[in-house]
Amino acid sequence: MEMPRAVIALLVALLGLCGAALAAPPGGTDGKAGVALVLALDGSASITTGDLEFQLQGHAAAFRDPAVADALASAGAQVTLAAYSGPNSLRVLIPWTALTKPEDAGRFADRIDALPRGFQGDSTAIGSAIVEAAKLFDRGGKAPRQVIDLVSNGFSNAGIEPAEARDRVTKRGITVNGLAILDEFPWLEEYFEESVIGGPGSFVKSALDKDSFVAALRQKLILEMVALPDHMPNQSAATP
Repeated sequence: MEMPRAVIALLVALLGLCGAALAAPPGGTDGKAGVALVLALDGSASITTGDLEFQLQGHAAAFRDPAVADALASAGAQVTLAAYSGPNSLRVLIPWTALTKPEDAGRFADRIDALPRGFQGDSTAIGSAIVEAAKLFDRGGKAPRQVIDLVSNGFSNAGIEPAEARDRVTKRGITVNGLAILDEFPWLEEYFEESVIGGPGSFVKSALDKDSFVAALRQKLILEMVALPDHMPNQSAATP
């Protein structure tokens, strides 16, 4: 059953007003990690230098948002940032970091700003990125909820099929969410729904430009922190 977009928008608005009061899934209030989140950015050849930069800038801006910072801290989030391109190319840019206080999110944003640029690859291997991202949970991302947050502006054209990779990792209880950038393929959100996302509470959001990317990512991060799987059916949550 698909959750109406108006309901999603209302939920996000309420979360922005209430902040930490609503953002308290199990494990977040006693100092223990409740959510482990892999942020996987598209560094393939289909992404221009400017597009890669706005992914990085967009993530930094989202982590500086007070509502996002409160949600991450209340969830006891652990976050790692990585980039992918071709098969077996996933590269960790920022290792697992505990965000137990709202100010930790701002520090994470500073680390994103300080990252070296110029690490773009070749093909777009989304399936491989999913498999490699899942392995990161065995290297420090221990939490009751494990989520892969994958960004791309294109479809997979190398390596294992995304649907096969998705099915493989969701059997471990891992959730795969997506953020589709629609600057080249307007149907990419549907592709993500069919072939990329999966697991408890999985969903995809979409963005057309830098401004909508930050807004979509902000909403996505908050939903990932506060929405429990039993309360969050699979859904499309495109940014208008």
